Amino acid sequence: MSRIQLALNVDDLDRAVTFYSTLFATEPAKRKPGYANFAIAEPPLKLVLLENPGHGGSVNHLGVEVESSEQVHAEIARLSGAGVFTEEEMATTCCFATQDKVWVTAPDAERWEVYTVLADSETFGAAPRSEEEGPCCGTAEEAVAEGACCGTSAKRDAVASGAACCG
Repeated sequence: MSRIQLALNVDDLDRAVTFYSTLFATEPAKRKPGYANFAIAEPPLKLVLLENPGHGGSVNHLGVEVESSEQVHAEIARLSGAGVFTEEEMATTCCFATQDKVWVTAPDAERWEVYTVLADSETFGAAPRSEEEGPCCGTAEEAVAEGACCGTSAKRDAVASGAACCG
């Protein structure tokens, strides 16, 4: 079963969790500091909440969760074959899970990921590569996934333009 993922920035995670628990009559499947996700059966939806004060009410990114790495690779082949630029991340840590994924950017700059969860993780994302790079390092898709790291407008502009968060 595939399902759509909707990742939202929220100002207050506790209030958002209370609201969405009521709206969808379910509790979060995963809850960590600054992060919660819901695996909603009906309608099939993976709702991700990223605490990002001052940016609540906005979309962080969109996605399609699939069941296997084979499906991710099939989507890479299909999208690349159709001329869509893809950014692959295999065995990456994101949103407290190890995942295989591919990112694409829609014409109006919405970021979409097709991903599968390989395993749970105790960390939100990959560790910084060096002290100088700080908590947000690497590619734009890593920056998008690290909602807290991209809290400044300069970093958000970098993400929106497809640039890396750390120079």
